[in-house]
Amino acid sequence: MEGAQVEPACTVDSQPAKDPPVMRFTWPIENFTRLNTKKHYSDMFVVGGYKWRILIFPKGNNVDYLSMYLDVADSGTLPCGLSRYAHFSLAVVNQIHSKYSIRRDTQHQLIAREGDWGFTSFMPLSYLYDPSRGYLVNDTVVVEAEISVLRVLGYGSYDSKKETGYVGLKNQGETGYMNSLLQTWYHIPYFRKAVHHMPTTENDMPSKSIPLALQRLFYKLRYSESSVGTKELTKSFGWDTYDSFVQHDVQELNRVLCERLEDKMKGTVVEGTIQQLFEGHHMNYIECINVDYKSTRKESFYDLQLDVKGCRDVYASFDKYVEIEWLEGDNKYHAEEHGLQDAKKGVLFIDFPPVLQLQLKRFEYDFMRDTMVKINDRYEFPLQLDLDRENGMYLSPESDTSVRNLYTLHSVLVHNDEVHGRHYYAFIRPTLSDQWYKFDDERVTKEDVKTALEEQYGGEEELPQTNPGFNNTPFKFKKYSNAYMLVYIRDSDKDKIICNMDEKDIAEHLRIRLTKEQEEKEDKRRYKAQAHLYRTIKVARDEDLTEQIGRDIYFDLVDHDKVRSFRIQNQMPFNLFKEEVAKEFGIPVQFQRFWIWAKRQNHTYRPNRPLTPQEETQSVGQLREVSNKTHNAELRLFLEVEFGPDLRPIPPPVKTKEDILLFFKLYEPEKQELRFVGRFFVKSSSNPAEILGKLNQLAGFTPDEEIELYEEIKFEPCIMCEHLDKKTSFQLSQIEDGDIICFQKSISLESEEECKYPDAPSFLEYIHNRQVFHFHSLEKPKEEDFSLELSKLHTYDDVVEKLARQIGLEDPTKIRLTAHNCYSEQPTPQPIKFRRVKHLTDMLVHYNQISHILYYEVLDIPLPELQGLKNLKVAFHHATKDEVVIHNIRLPKQSTVGDVINVLKKKVELSHPNAELRLLEVFNHKIYKIFPHSEKIENINDQFWTLRAEEIPEEEKNLGPHDRLIHVYHFTIDTAQNQMQVQNFGEPFFLVINEGETLAEVKERIQKKLRVPNEEFAKWKFAFLSLGHPEYLQDSDVVSSRFQRRDVYGAWEQYLGLEHSDKAPNSAHATSQYLGLQHSDKAPKGARAANQASAVVNTSFPTSIFQAEPTPQEDAAQVTLESMASDVGHETASREIEKQNDDLDGPASPAVDRTLRRLSAAEDLLKSTSAREPSVEALAALDTVSRYASSSLDTLCTNGAYEEFKAALKLVTEQGMIPSTTTSMFKDLLSSLEGEMPKYVDAVKELAQTEGFPVEHEKIKAQMGLAVQKCQERKDIVANYDGKVTELEAELARVKAERAKAMADLETAVDEMEPLKQRFADSSLKSENMIVRQTTLALQKRGSVGTWAVLQDALKKYFKF
Repeated sequence: MEGAQVEPACTVDSQPAKDPPVMRFTWPIENFTRLNTKKHYSDMFVVGGYKWRILIFPKGNNVDYLSMYLDVADSGTLPCGLSRYAHFSLAVVNQIHSKYSIRRDTQHQLIAREGDWGFTSFMPLSYLYDPSRGYLVNDTVVVEAEISVLRVLGYGSYDSKKETGYVGLKNQGETGYMNSLLQTWYHIPYFRKAVHHMPTTENDMPSKSIPLALQRLFYKLRYSESSVGTKELTKSFGWDTYDSFVQHDVQELNRVLCERLEDKMKGTVVEGTIQQLFEGHHMNYIECINVDYKSTRKESFYDLQLDVKGCRDVYASFDKYVEIEWLEGDNKYHAEEHGLQDAKKGVLFIDFPPVLQLQLKRFEYDFMRDTMVKINDRYEFPLQLDLDRENGMYLSPESDTSVRNLYTLHSVLVHNDEVHGRHYYAFIRPTLSDQWYKFDDERVTKEDVKTALEEQYGGEEELPQTNPGFNNTPFKFKKYSNAYMLVYIRDSDKDKIICNMDEKDIAEHLRIRLTKEQEEKEDKRRYKAQAHLYRTIKVARDEDLTEQIGRDIYFDLVDHDKVRSFRIQNQMPFNLFKEEVAKEFGIPVQFQRFWIWAKRQNHTYRPNRPLTPQEETQSVGQLREVSNKTHNAELRLFLEVEFGPDLRPIPPPVKTKEDILLFFKLYEPEKQELRFVGRFFVKSSSNPAEILGKLNQLAGFTPDEEIELYEEIKFEPCIMCEHLDKKTSFQLSQIEDGDIICFQKSISLESEEECKYPDAPSFLEYIHNRQVFHFHSLEKPKEEDFSLELSKLHTYDDVVEKLARQIGLEDPTKIRLTAHNCYSEQPTPQPIKFRRVKHLTDMLVHYNQISHILYYEVLDIPLPELQGLKNLKVAFHHATKDEVVIHNIRLPKQSTVGDVINVLKKKVELSHPNAELRLLEVFNHKIYKIFPHSEKIENINDQFWTLRAEEIPEEEKNLGPHDRLIHVYHFTIDTAQNQMQVQNFGEPFFLVINEGETLAEVKERIQKKLRVPNEEFAKWKFAFLSLGHPEYLQDSDVVSSRFQRRDVYGAWEQYLGLEHSDKAPNSAHATSQYLGLQHSDKAPKGARAANQASAVVNTSFPTSIFQAEPTPQEDAAQVTLESMASDVGHETASREIEKQNDDLDGPASPAVDRTLRRLSAAEDLLKSTSAREPSVEALAALDTVSRYASSSLDTLCTNGAYEEFKAALKLVTEQGMIPSTTTSMFKDLLSSLEGEMPKYVDAVKELAQTEGFPVEHEKIKAQMGLAVQKCQERKDIVANYDGKVTELEAELARVKAERAKAMADLETAVDEMEPLKQRFADSSLKSENMIVRQTTLALQKRGSVGTWAVLQDALKKYFKF
């Protein structure tokens, strides 16, 4: 149990009731207000023979309500598939008036992966903690639970097919949303028929063909008797197991699958089906009021996104969809030759599709919380939807009025987020009859129209009046189960859409294939059902050993999966079984002797002893009990058959205790071959020298041939094959039945040097480590060039030597190897470091996965020489021409940026001979760094960031004291789904802003610099952006007043933005902080759709949220308080609260806390957006990030470590592990750390220079210590108030004021330190200098370590290290 111990006063009373019995559990919780745990469990209690407990969240599960759940106490140990179906109620007892007790009931099927169920918003915390209301008396709360276990059953016990005629779909982890969509599609017969008519062949692989996978799925949904799996289909999407446990956006999945199917249908008989079913068209128009000008644009849609917030029902959403927007005043429309004009803007529908898919916008971006929140407002939708209402108010003049747009509701897709974060299911009426069905993953049930409609409206529900609540007023609770997607079918197309479908619509090869699979499945089921009646006996013979050893196997004696197998009834006497063997092998019963195999402690498997006559009289089943204590159904035997001189079988010899049965293998070093040559009995008292002649005979050697003997002892985990002394008896050598002796000719020293594996042990060592590896050229990573058999113990040099021989290359050192990423099936981003790994085995491991693939490339210089060089890819931007040229520059690693620039000057065309160049770091269309000429290139990573070289403009070389050098970026704003998304594109640049310069003057210079035509430039908007929030500027505004910073390294906090259309095709957008120029995105429709699908909300706070500028600590606390109001599952919520509270323990540095606030917001954002699939580079960089995330700051300060970490983190944030918009947050942390670390390192160096001097002037030192102590005390006060903010929301205003005062005191304390620092600076005493350096070091390290700690925490939150 977590937290405080549960009181022993809990009681369980039996309550008279009909079967099944109802049990009541009472749980008094004392010291309730002093509970300091996030969640609190009751003692376990038993109902229906099973263990239960109650789980509460005393402070709410991220809501301002008491959260309470019924928990399966032993859910972690439940057998796979076992579930418990229970009806239960939970109550908080009113201890003053019991009739006012709050009770809520439900029923649910609890399973191992979903072991609790209940109510996130049980009752308001304000009511619970108010002593006058009677729920909290003497600091005690009494909780009651009444439970009846309706049935305890396996997952398959409820027969959906029998009860409803339909079957469900299995959930792979987080695929409930997909199951709902697939069931909806399946129950549109016209769509299903079209899918079945898509051409597929019997040779297609369903895991690689979406059409075939969908056909198979639909066939099984129709003919299967139980729920159907979806793994084939998700594999055809390209998903792996990880993707099945990640929530994907439903609308995006819908669109992507439709596009895939639409593409696959082209050129077939069903081409155009997707458009015919789902495609509608609307017209965007802008019409001028005072002049005759109208602009229209026709667009198609497959689904419509309707607003929920502020709308009562679907009709209200459509009203809002076509609502007119008036363009007037400052927002006039530029009407080409007419100039700026008053106009009206809107959307009207040209036509609606036969199947209308409505996506309800249940999620929106909350700027105050800086995250996505769900809208649980009540939102009604009708059974019949009339889109011709009010004389066709939604239709454009060109629409076809002969088409009646009257629709009937077909499907309701539901999202429930009350427990465990989210759960998806669908209500569907397949034939549009009055009968609804609920498709909840594997389970299908019949439901009434009220459940399918009214209960999915959302909003609030009231407790029954029999339990009136407070002051006889109804007690209301939020309903977290509500519709997020609706599917309507047009009445006039009903007969066409809900059409008949029979077997002739299904491809014959599919019917045959699936029928055969079903028969095989049924055979396996029957076989499994009868398995307890039979035993499988596997019989190995000498022939099997001869055939397998040296070919299929080298160690032990036989692979039992490749010997003759008999399936025998348990009751059959073993003697009768011997007759079956006689028939099979032609060996009479009297000549058969069977040995039982035994697994030894060293994991080898050898014949142990012959069966006794008594055992052979028993049944097969009894024999299994004698020989095998593990109770499996398989019995393994070795059949011993002896042959006479005429090669006919003879009776086996009598075996005494002194007789030992040995098996012999011959090794031939010249051929590198090992083979089985026979077996025979020896006396334990004899020695190997006595059998040398017999062994020479078996091998075909001369009788006097010198041979060496080795005992094969074991092969796992390492080879043990030891030399056998010929003169020591078998007994003293511990040789026993079933042992293996390897022998070979004795070889000379000369022959030994010529043979690679001169003896049996070395050969077996090679066999143990050898493996076939597949080599791909790095230029064509998908194509295998060849395979080589190598040893896992080979070194880098061994591998490239064999590789060079294979490809005919004289110099093996020119080959460079790259490892294989097992998850992405691609090469890793970085090659294997030359001679940095000991063996080939180490080159093959990637995230605990072992690959057999290596990539190679042939270099122009030897690899050892190349490793001393650094290759940089630099994009040079010409100063006067619109051209960019990529240059590859290779220099020694110790070279500097200045050396790069000198080489570049010789390669590029400069505007004038004396032009100066600079090197920039560009990422996501933003400039992050200007490299100093002295910086070493060794730590620069150009693989994931762009290195840009350009001439330094003359105006930047002579900045005045009040001039500012600012960043200017291009951007657009996408407001889709109520989310303000700032998207960057194009080339960023610097601009000098002069003091007093207005926007009009700046615009003139920008237009001249970018050479934009007047007509186009007139459409551009200019904005000052801070923290991702644009503030649009007027021509008269003084631009320099907005930018206070002189340095350019904080540019992601403030910048000038140019908002205008991105006319480059397929441009990728990213988010940032900068001064923005705004204009519309005119990229092709496909590119915009792709950008919108992948765009993520900017996670920065708008500066206009608060009346006064709050402190960073207040912002961090505010994020924590707001995040508590979000609705997520209790496990997720618990982790979130802990992380948020941990965040508030960070350092008091404003820059760090500002970043901490944004990181906290990003954490919430991640929970409501679809994670992108990690790319090859991101997976590779993750290992580097995780390694440094657990390191100290000192480790990060080592040579090259910080740059390596930074490059890896940039890649991870850029390419798939988290949304791209959070990149700027990590950038802030890295920038802050980058500013602090040099100071810290310099302080360390300075201190080292003065370590030998004595410390004097104790008085000054004491004063300095007091000043530092005072600073620390003020910081402690701030930290204490941080904790109070999270717990005492009601006192937030007062705490803010006190914290502000504490911060002021802290600043005063810092100011008080300045005179002391000045005294030390003026002092000539080295001891005083040492004190200054010690104190400076302490302060610098405190800031740096604090920042690093925050960054580590953030990394651990994002990547779960």
